[in-house]
Amino acid sequence: MRKSSFVFVAVALVTGLALHAQGTPNTGSLRYKWQDNQGLVHFSDSLSTEAMKFGYDVVNDRGMIVQHVPRQLSPEERAVANKLAATEAAKQRAAQDRANAEAQMLAAYPDEASYRMSQQQQLDTIDQQIRTTQLNLRGQEKALADLLSRAGDIERAKKPVPKYLIDSIADQRNVVTAQRNALLRQQTERAQDVQQQARALTRYRELKAAQAQPAN
Repeated sequence: MRKSSFVFVAVALVTGLALHAQGTPNTGSLRYKWQDNQGLVHFSDSLSTEAMKFGYDVVNDRGMIVQHVPRQLSPEERAVANKLAATEAAKQRAAQDRANAEAQMLAAYPDEASYRMSQQQQLDTIDQQIRTTQLNLRGQEKALADLLSRAGDIERAKKPVPKYLIDSIADQRNVVTAQRNALLRQQTERAQDVQQQARALTRYRELKAAQAQPAN
């Protein structure tokens, strides 16, 4: 509650000071009213530092409050208020972005069948990438097996394995390792996409159900 009041006070203070800076009309019919830290009420025809310190009301000649300006914030309070206001603004932007994305989703996919087809197409694309990586991996593993076989033949012939062959085997092992890591990453991403799609489908159904509700 205190954090929320900081935001309100900051906004109201800025608004009030802006109005005053533009020249709040004071032809004698408007006065300033405030309470000090002892609870004593004060009136003045001009805005004083004490009034700004405690916060004040602008009252007309009939005693009615026409504007309230809260007390000045301390530097620490102002920093907290600014941070909270920025956080709240970011939340509101994120909520608006999410609402826009969901509205676009409903417009693009009028029924669940079309939405599920779109999800399946995404998975089909990932599956194709996985199959391509698997084919590449088999080719690289075969190349490594051939190099190891050559090295084995040389060793069985009681000859030293050439350095270039040893280096080729090391390089090929690295290639195979990279391909295996890529395949594992793709498979993990696919599993994550399946989970995300399940949550998205649930949300889609909720939105469609809300959309089908009659307007009050």
